[in-house]
Amino acid sequence: MVTAETLRENFVELLRQVDTDIVLNGSLYNSFSLLLIFVLAITGLLVSRIVLNSVVTRWILKSKTHWDDALHSHGFFKRLIHLTPALIIFASTHVLLTIDSLLYTVLLKCSLLYLMTVAALSVSALLNTFEDWYNSTPFAAQASITGFVQVAKLVLFIVLMLLSVSLIVERSPLLLLSGLTAIAAVLLLIFRDTILGFVAGIQITANRLFTNGDWIQVDKFGVDGEIIELGLTNVKVRNWDNTISTIPTYSLTNEAIKNWRGMQESGGRRIKRAMYIDIHSICLYDEKSLQKVAKIRFIADYIKSKIDELQRYHKDNSIDEGDLLNRRALTNIGTFRAYLEAYLNKHPKINQDMTLMVRQLPPNELGLPLEVYCFCRDKSWVAYEKVQADIFDHIMAMLPLFDLRAYQRDSHLAALSGPAPQSQPDEAPEAIKD
Repeated sequence: MVTAETLRENFVELLRQVDTDIVLNGSLYNSFSLLLIFVLAITGLLVSRIVLNSVVTRWILKSKTHWDDALHSHGFFKRLIHLTPALIIFASTHVLLTIDSLLYTVLLKCSLLYLMTVAALSVSALLNTFEDWYNSTPFAAQASITGFVQVAKLVLFIVLMLLSVSLIVERSPLLLLSGLTAIAAVLLLIFRDTILGFVAGIQITANRLFTNGDWIQVDKFGVDGEIIELGLTNVKVRNWDNTISTIPTYSLTNEAIKNWRGMQESGGRRIKRAMYIDIHSICLYDEKSLQKVAKIRFIADYIKSKIDELQRYHKDNSIDEGDLLNRRALTNIGTFRAYLEAYLNKHPKINQDMTLMVRQLPPNELGLPLEVYCFCRDKSWVAYEKVQADIFDHIMAMLPLFDLRAYQRDSHLAALSGPAPQSQPDEAPEAIKD
């Protein structure tokens, strides 16, 4: 059996053919040993890359599964091939150098550091692959794991750092960890956002407060858009103007934030807008005006039932139809409100299973607000705005048929003051006459 000592002796004999003064652990011997180790490591890395590009990559592209494609895209295999030169350095150091050599200690520590770094980077690629796989499942819409993956990476590299320092100083990692308690306050300040973000991430995931794809609105930060990344310390939001906003993760649990997910998951998007009616245009209907609006299809039955109700009331209370002071009559604003309710009830793009009403708000200096409150079936922004605009286009166009006017400040004042006086072209000013 060939031992490491035998291989060293053979290597020394081989080198003495170049220089007879070469001795084991001498400067020339160590130089040639270091050169040989370096050449073997580079050769191993190149061979591994050739195998990866010619065999592994080809196999991945032909495979019908997707997990290997994800591993390849995240560089898992490219990182893993660095194990070859690290293992070559580790093994060659034991073979060519003796334990009492300083170069032996340096190379051994370097190879171990190399191995740990490659292992940590490979595990990081595995975590990225797992996150991609999870994001492709239906569970990703319920809870994001980006924050937890980032925490796992942080813990992984903290462990790597502790092991690396303990290897260099040749002390136990537990001893180094116990010494960190002396600077715990400094670490808390350094990792403040990370700790707060981790705690917030647990709350967000446990309570399903937010997830990727949610439409959020944060007035304090001027954010109004869709979450594209829910990370450990930061949340990226693509605003509707295609700008990207970044806010601290813990602010999602500390600030007043509006999440539109409930609207997106419901049966409709709310339309809540008021039209201001000029109070001076509100009046009682006479017989002629009532007959005119009775021809409108949506409220023909409503007007008929109201006329029958009023006739019964007048008969029961012995009130003459011509008695303008005591008789009851329909108003144009009430009839118009009934028309709008009937119109919305027949509208194909309004959800009839959700709240639908047309109501009056308290009058103010702008007139009488007549508010439409309903829910549009189509919740996408563009389609929703079109439906809302079509409804109010129709409302404004129908106002004159009910003898109503929309309040508009300038035109209202002009109507009250009457038409502007017209100057006579044949009359000259007094100064010209004189």
